[in-house]
Amino acid sequence: MSAARTVVAATLVAGLAATALATPALAAPAHRQDHAATQQALDAAVAEGVPGAVAQARDGGDRWTGTAGERKGNDRYRVGSITKTFTATVLLQLQAEGRIDLDDPVEKWLPGVVRGNGHDGRKITVRQLLNHTSGIYSYTEDPAFQEKVFGPGFLEHRYDTWTPRQLVGVAMAHRPDFTPGTAWNYSNTNFVLAGMVIEKVTGRTYGKAVENRIIKPLKLRATTVPGTRSAMPEPSSPAYSKLSRDPNSPVHEVSALNPSIAGAAGEIISDSRDLQTFYRALLKGRLLTKEGLKEMTTTVTISPDYPNVSYGLGLMKEKLSCGTEVWGHGGGIHGSSSLAQVTRDGEHSLAGNFNADWTGDTQKVVEAEFCGTAAPQK
Repeated sequence: MSAARTVVAATLVAGLAATALATPALAAPAHRQDHAATQQALDAAVAEGVPGAVAQARDGGDRWTGTAGERKGNDRYRVGSITKTFTATVLLQLQAEGRIDLDDPVEKWLPGVVRGNGHDGRKITVRQLLNHTSGIYSYTEDPAFQEKVFGPGFLEHRYDTWTPRQLVGVAMAHRPDFTPGTAWNYSNTNFVLAGMVIEKVTGRTYGKAVENRIIKPLKLRATTVPGTRSAMPEPSSPAYSKLSRDPNSPVHEVSALNPSIAGAAGEIISDSRDLQTFYRALLKGRLLTKEGLKEMTTTVTISPDYPNVSYGLGLMKEKLSCGTEVWGHGGGIHGSSSLAQVTRDGEHSLAGNFNADWTGDTQKVVEAEFCGTAAPQK
């Protein structure tokens, strides 16, 4: 969440206010050809210290690309938690095929995996994983994990491989956040488990399911599920992080890393064009049945502090300052803060990235594009 700018531990989450998205406006705003405010938001981010920023938008027949600083319009980047929408889409497809019911207990598919310190997979459904009402502790909140993976320890451990079972094991060492179904809390463990469920149902890796069911059909040529591959594909620009809460810490180049730290919760690499293609297809009903899309867009309240934001199944809904509602997700991982949003009719879309995780506010880019103005100061 916006905590991504304090310590990279929350970067897999991608800011709630900063990278959340929302549901359909009853009346879509008139199509605009002017993206001056969006470009100004990118320029402002670079002026505030972001090395590079990129955004692309489609609004009806209008297509626009804006860059600032060290970013190119066709750059590929790590999308972090935007991966969650891909993962949830696969599970909804499998449900439509009768191969799983999202109301199945996690225990049915992953016997004995969610156990320990009060966690019990027999009392948690797959649906609760996807809308973050499971109560399962997020492994990225573990202090030792944060130090090793997001803090200074990253430089020594950036190429380490983590299995999904190891990541879940980190979470199981802690108490649950709450009784399943009684509250909401963002947990990356939920989607690591969701990826494991996909593998159990299909007999293949979750990444293969994403490739075969989403990437290939939509011809997303810049989108990959890297697994344990550490290098970034070209074209791309360097990613930067301070690996510390201290704003005076030095900046490190962090582009290369083993993305198994994120897995089905945040490992995908893409670009702004592909992300728009994906979310537009999703909201237009090209990837899910009518019933599946209705389930995905059925949201739960996340917090009284964010009354304009709610969460569906791997998909966020946000009402912006001008009243426009958008759907999508944000994503953060080392040196990368991403955004992807679309109106409910799938016609006006935006995707972009900052190649830094300690500064910059992607929400200002969202407000600029969909509202034509900078986000109001809080």
